[in-house]
Parts: sequence; C-alpha cells; structure tokens
Amino acid sequence: MPTRRAVTGRSREPRARFAEELRNLRTERGDSLRQLGERLGWDWSLFGKMEKGETVGGPEVVQALDQYYGTPGLLLAMWELAISDHSQFKERYQRYMALEAEATSLWHFAVSVLPGLLQTPGYARELLASGGLSGERLTQQVEARMGRRSLLEGEGAPAFRTILSEAALRTALRSTEEWRDQLAHLSEMAERPNLALQVLPQSAGLHGLSSTDVWFLRLPDSRTVAYTEHGYGGELHEESAAVERMQRAYDATRDLALSPVESQKFILHVLEELSCDPST
Repeated sequence: MPTRRAVTGRSREPRARFAEELRNLRTERGDSLRQLGERLGWDWSLFGKMEKGETVGGPEVVQALDQYYGTPGLLLAMWELAISDHSQFKERYQRYMALEAEATSLWHFAVSVLPGLLQTPGYARELLASGGLSGERLTQQVEARMGRRSLLEGEGAPAFRTILSEAALRTALRSTEEWRDQLAHLSEMAERPNLALQVLPQSAGLHGLSSTDVWFLRLPDSRTVAYTEHGYGGELHEESAAVERMQRAYDATRDLALSPVESQKFILHVLEELSCDPST
C-alpha cells in the first residue's frame, strides 16, 4: 500500500515547488537521473530539465512518475498548478492538494458541477473549455484531471462520499452521447466499495450548503479540514470552529439526501429519460 505523502517543501511558486518535489522524491528513492530514465523509459535529460524547472514535461511522464513514486495523483495535481495562470488560486489549491494526498477519507457536496474525481474526459473537456481553456492547454488539463482519478483506485484509496445536488445531474452536456457516458460512469462508480454517492433532490428545498461546493478531508492525525470552491477560486479552512460549522451543515444536508441505493436508481432513471427522449 503506497504511503500518503505530506508535501512540506519551502518553495511557494508552483513551478518551482513542482521541480523541488521531483528532486526530493528521486533523492529519497536513491535513484540517479540515468537510473530514473532507464526505469521509466524516458531520456534521463528530460527529468534533469524538469528538476531544474526548465520544463514541466507532459501529463504522460508526470503520471508515470506518480505511479513510480507511489504518490497517486499528487504530482499530476502539482503539474496542473504549474501550468495554470491564476497565481493566488494556485497557492491555496496547492495546499489543498497536498492535504488531499494525505487524506484517509474525503466528503464532498456539489451544487451544480460534478466533482473532478468522477468526471469523464468529455465532461471535463466541456467544463474546462467553458472556463476559457482551449488547444493544447485544454488537452493537458483534461489529461491531468483524468490522472487524478487514480486517487480513488488501489488498496490505499481513501473512502470517498459525495452528495450531488439534483441540479448537477440535470445540467447536461451539449453532446448527448458524452452526457450518457458521464451518467453511466457515475452509476458504475457508485458500485465501488470505497465510494458512497448520494443525490439531493430538488424537492429537499433550501439548505445550509445551497450555494457552497465543499470538500472535507480527514487527515491521518484525525484532524479535518474543509475546502470551499467556486468557478473562480477556492478557500481552505483549517480552523476547527469553522470546519465544525460546515460539517453540521453537511450532516443536515446528508439527512435530506436519498440513500446510496435510491441515488443509483435516480441516476439510472435520468439516464433512461435521456435514452427515451426523441429529440436525442
């Protein structure tokens, strides 16, 4: 079982922090650059350039490094930050991603957008494109997001619970086929033993998280932190009183949600409605 790694480096600029983490991981492993290149099948000079910050590489090599070092999704998340342009958001998100890599369990609530860990490539592409990405940058970000899904795989995967507002299941993609694939993927993921998926129906009315997407991370030291986000940024909450208030709102919202079994039936019903719609 891979050990969940805490990121404790000193560099705050994401590109420099990414390079620093790559150096630290290789040094701890005891590999030379040549040995690393031989073991992963890339020219060793690429890893040297990445560790110097001269390049960040592509998602394929970063995913291979994640697998080699046993840091599922962490390096891909740091790579995604390194190629992003939103510096203030990057700093807060980087801290969140470091904690996510350590987390023993995750809880989540979605207002209108499905969580990245459950997105298909088609969903991620349309969502990221709506935020202004295009071309190679868009392709890289989609690949990075798909790589992060490995966090939920394998023996050491954390337990994950998500509550999806019905709005997130009613906001379809432009491509009917891609939307079918996304709904089918949600139904399949709901069957995983480490994942609990619940749907909050619109009939539940207003509640304490009506306008807040939130993640709760349970850490190895039994501490819980929260991360709230919207389309243009996010905020990490580590102060216990604030986290407890949000947890109470989450618990109350969960009481209003359908059970996991009922939720999977709901998703399949939405999928059936889509298949029966003559306009599709």
